[in-house]
Amino acid sequence: MRIIAGRWRGHTIASPPGHKTRPTTDRVREAWMSAVQLDLPDAKVLDLFAGSGALGLEALSRGAQHVTFVEKAGGPLRVLQANVHKLRAEAEVDVVRGDALKYAAGLAEGAFDIVFADPPYGTGEAEGLAELFRACSFAQQLWIEHRAGEPIPQLPGAHTRRYGDTALTFIPAPESA
Repeated sequence: MRIIAGRWRGHTIASPPGHKTRPTTDRVREAWMSAVQLDLPDAKVLDLFAGSGALGLEALSRGAQHVTFVEKAGGPLRVLQANVHKLRAEAEVDVVRGDALKYAAGLAEGAFDIVFADPPYGTGEAEGLAELFRACSFAQQLWIEHRAGEPIPQLPGAHTRRYGDTALTFIPAPESA
């Protein structure tokens, strides 16, 4: 996998081995970053279900101020930490080992500027995260990658973009809807 743009453009990062972790494709990651590009400079970003950290590291490369990664699986967590070390980004990140939904449930209103979430498909966690956001908008923007057709609550201002079998749903905080 490669960082697409910014200060680390072209740098390769590792992906977790095996089939349990599904990395975001370059096409979807590029579309995602293009959609948030103007909001990334100096942003506080949360990368839930972080896997390799590709989304958060791409955000840092493009000017985000700080990224907090949340990942519970040991294998992807080790790959994430190695990727952070390879890019010498330790001072700009926090890596949390834990359950992404539990972490999000404990956040205060407006804790982050942008949240990226790439939960496992078909687990209901994408829908659960949207419901948590409905109860407490812990960021200005919540972006969820999910399987196209997977149910996501229709929240004010939300919209979904489809990329083949993958969809990205954008949900703004209520005051910015």
